[in-house]
Amino acid sequence: MKYLALIYDVEGTGPAPGTPEFDEYMGKWFAVDQAFKDAGVLVGGEALEPSSTATRVRTRSGNMETMDGPFAETKEQLGGYYVFECKDLDEAIKYAGMIPVGEKGTVEVRPIMDFSALG
Repeated sequence: MKYLALIYDVEGTGPAPGTPEFDEYMGKWFAVDQAFKDAGVLVGGEALEPSSTATRVRTRSGNMETMDGPFAETKEQLGGYYVFECKDLDEAIKYAGMIPVGEKGTVEVRPIMDFSALG
């Protein structure tokens, strides 16, 4: 089954690019990426641009509206995601717990619905 690991963090609180601290921090991400690949559970994943670059889209009464910025004013913002192929939720949680942001942010794990069996 596929699981989505949504990565939330407080934007702008990490180490600055070009510093030794940033290189060390990114090294953790590269290591966990490799661990997911080696375990055969990584389907995909990406980091996202800052929430200030987001555009919200809604349709109400047939009219499309767009708005700049994040959906909610919260301390933590969605910063990226992984998609895992795991045997069960416990295994997905195990891999989500390896994501470096868990030390100061939050990782939300959700099963992905499979509609292919319906068609």
